[in-house]
Amino acid sequence: MDLIEGIETRRSCRAYKPDPVPEETVRRILETAKWSPSFGDSQPWEVAVVSGSKKDELIKVLAGLAEAGTPSNPDIPMPKAWPPEVAERMKAHYAHHSAYLGREPGADRQRRGPGRRGPDFYGAPCAVFLFMDKTLTEWSVFDIGLFAQSLILAAHSWGVGSCLQAMMVPYPDAIKEFLGIPETKKLVLGISLGYPDTGSGEYAYKSERIDLDEFVKWYS
Repeated sequence: MDLIEGIETRRSCRAYKPDPVPEETVRRILETAKWSPSFGDSQPWEVAVVSGSKKDELIKVLAGLAEAGTPSNPDIPMPKAWPPEVAERMKAHYAHHSAYLGREPGADRQRRGPGRRGPDFYGAPCAVFLFMDKTLTEWSVFDIGLFAQSLILAAHSWGVGSCLQAMMVPYPDAIKEFLGIPETKKLVLGISLGYPDTGSGEYAYKSERIDLDEFVKWYS
């Protein structure tokens, strides 16, 4: 597929086949993502790829924390409020998603919370965690966002589904301890990777986008 097609057809995949993604395929995806731009060519991203029995063990650790009611403490705090127009778009998305899957309004958000679908990575066979040094600033968070976009587009080109998940990182201390990552690193984001289960209703759903003129102002 070409670049435009890839951007326009990529979707957040929330249903995966159990088939593992070969390490060589993940390597090719990361080889592409590493060409992402960054401030001063700093390339601040640090990546942990977790699969197989290691992934299953990590899921148990995170699920145990969630089921015990352990308060989350993400390295990047979750938003406490949204501007009204943004909140309205998110509300419409959750309602549309719930209606599409035949759920009660609000059930989708509850389902995705810690202890529900966050820790199991939507059943994906591979989890990717993105870290950066704690001394770095918001500019590096932006750079890692660019890296994440490149990664999921590269995955899409290889037929690998993905989902960017803030709900994969509510317990960064536990994840870093489990993976042997130093406390000097900040956990930014988690990404599920795997082959899409195209027969699932979760896969068929594709979110909408607002019209161009709702977010663009033209000056001439």
